[in-house]
Amino acid sequence: MTARASASLAFILLANGYRLMMKRNHKITAYPAYISIKIGQNNYTTVNVSFHCNSCKYMKVVVKFRTVSSRTGLIEKGLSYVLFRKRTLILMLIDAMLINLAAFGSFYLRFQEGIPLEYYQTYYNTAIAATILYIAVFYVFGLYNRIWQYASTGELLSIVYAVTVGTGGTAAVVYFYGVALASTHPFRLPHTAAMLLWLAMVFLIGGSRFIWRILQENAFDRHVPGSQKQVLIVGAGDAGVLAVRELKNRNYRDGRPIGFIDDNHSKQKLQLLGIPVLGSRKDIGRVVKGHNIDEVIIAMPSASGESVREIVEICEHSGVDLKIMPGVYDIISGDISVNPIRQIQVEDLLGRDAVCVDLEEVASYVAGETVFITGAGGSIGSEICRQIARFNPGKLVLLGHGENSIFEIEQELRDEHPGIDYITEILDIKDRQKVNLIFERYRPGVVFHAAAHKHVPLMERNPEEALKNNVIGTQNLAEAADKTRVKIFVSISTDKAVNPTSVMGATKRTVEMLIQSLDLRSQTKFVAVRFGNVLGSSGSVIPTFKRQIAKGGPVTVTHPDMVRYFMTIPEAAQLVIQAGAMAKGGEIFILDMGKPVKIVDLAKDLIRLSGFKPDIDIKIQFTGIRPGEKLYEELLTAEEGITSTKHSRIFVAKPSVIDIKLLEELTHIVRERGSYLTRDEVIELLQSVIPSFHKTAKKAVASKLSGSKG
Repeated sequence: MTARASASLAFILLANGYRLMMKRNHKITAYPAYISIKIGQNNYTTVNVSFHCNSCKYMKVVVKFRTVSSRTGLIEKGLSYVLFRKRTLILMLIDAMLINLAAFGSFYLRFQEGIPLEYYQTYYNTAIAATILYIAVFYVFGLYNRIWQYASTGELLSIVYAVTVGTGGTAAVVYFYGVALASTHPFRLPHTAAMLLWLAMVFLIGGSRFIWRILQENAFDRHVPGSQKQVLIVGAGDAGVLAVRELKNRNYRDGRPIGFIDDNHSKQKLQLLGIPVLGSRKDIGRVVKGHNIDEVIIAMPSASGESVREIVEICEHSGVDLKIMPGVYDIISGDISVNPIRQIQVEDLLGRDAVCVDLEEVASYVAGETVFITGAGGSIGSEICRQIARFNPGKLVLLGHGENSIFEIEQELRDEHPGIDYITEILDIKDRQKVNLIFERYRPGVVFHAAAHKHVPLMERNPEEALKNNVIGTQNLAEAADKTRVKIFVSISTDKAVNPTSVMGATKRTVEMLIQSLDLRSQTKFVAVRFGNVLGSSGSVIPTFKRQIAKGGPVTVTHPDMVRYFMTIPEAAQLVIQAGAMAKGGEIFILDMGKPVKIVDLAKDLIRLSGFKPDIDIKIQFTGIRPGEKLYEELLTAEEGITSTKHSRIFVAKPSVIDIKLLEELTHIVRERGSYLTRDEVIELLQSVIPSFHKTAKKAVASKLSGSKG
């Protein structure tokens, strides 16, 4: 298909988009709000057209087709010519009429009793010069390519600047034109007339632009009864304003805002968008009763987890529904798509700050590279795939053992990021021959190793599998990376590797040492990234708690004092990728996990968010510490110190002494005996490289026994 035919097809897309949206009763603006054109590999062109709709904010229509030429210029010009030329000409015509009206009005008001005959020539010169100059200046200042339905103070300032430049230019042209003709008539634009012209232009041009926003917010809104639900918004700031506008954009179908709650004393008894601030958080109970509130929306994206938890507890006693307004980062990143107001989730109670990723630094080592991701179908691996796809890698190779999970993430990535070359490989990382073959075939530049056996109790019952998969599998990958001169190899570790009491934790600590030892003799930069539990992952407690709550309980917790570090999946993946950009070789990066959380508190929060009361509607049952578990996790071993990096949430553990010979002996024995190793032999092997492992394991067992006796 030629570029001209491609442009024609894009025009058909626009027409069909309008027809489809009108058929579905969407109220759209006259022109698309956003158009993007992307040409990917094999000259596949994707055109995204977003229409603004008063009822649901945005509707997007997408078409993908193939072009012979990879140049986007003709397509872009064709679309721009058809869609925006008519709009620009109409605006210029309106402006020309307003300019002449302003010019006449400025002279008429200046002389009050009519324009004197000797000033008629000056008036004509002013009208002509003003019409030409103002339109030219408006074009330069971009007043013809803005969406005025969303005009704000920035657009108003642009109008003031443009009118000021245009007025000054008009006065200068009129003056020099009169001088050049040696006119006997007054050739100077009167100062008062110039000021009146400036004021009239700001009023008329500003009014003509802002009338679109006024009409959109009032006259164009469909007047429907809406919902009778009374809504209270906690947070009278930017997010609170967004919440009110979101409710208004949906014609109050999801509720009517009655008031704000804010702890800032200076905002008390004031109004925001015509809605009063009714008190602070301690007044929520009183306000809910006094105003018959049905729903509370928390609009405090920067609030700590403790603050959100406190509000949740207050609202629980008040018997109202609870929702939350996420941070702007969530909306930008795509976690929240159409309606930013959503049900509150347990992740909100952690109060996690948005991760700041250095886009240029990440793009510098990922863009254009062949990237391997092992365990690509898992929770962390799949999220790393999603994040890496944003940085346009040359190839994204998805490695995994489970065919269904690999298939699902591949389909998702092809839909979301169609311009990338995706390759899927089903393999067992313990298969050294297949691993070497894959590395030789694709010769990756970056490897993210997320494949591992992570379930603590299961690995206690199958210790030889933990050794084979976690240690030998990682060694296969690392040696293949060294042979093919991979630039950066990032291994995902865990806080359970610190002073391990479980076989799984001990194998992950062994992997860290293996990675560091290999880095000493390789050109590849080998690093490990250590962090705690991930909310929402397949092995997380959250899915288990949700299933137990759905069945009516009880919710099982191992110990009332059990605490863990938690992160969200996107948070962990982004920090892992950022750590890879900072790799120099041999580091163990430690992610800032925030404050540790009591598991029993997490269970209670989840019960409350499900609409029940802990220990009344849903019981909490303590089952005792399982084999390999300990009450709390650590992020550093005794011999490790910590140094900061340029990223506020990533730290580096100081390297510890590693006995390479013992590591080699361990891997040699595992390769020879493998599945025939007994549990005692596995413990002995791990103890040979981690002397404290057996002692800490005994201490954990003793702690468990003493706890059960007490």
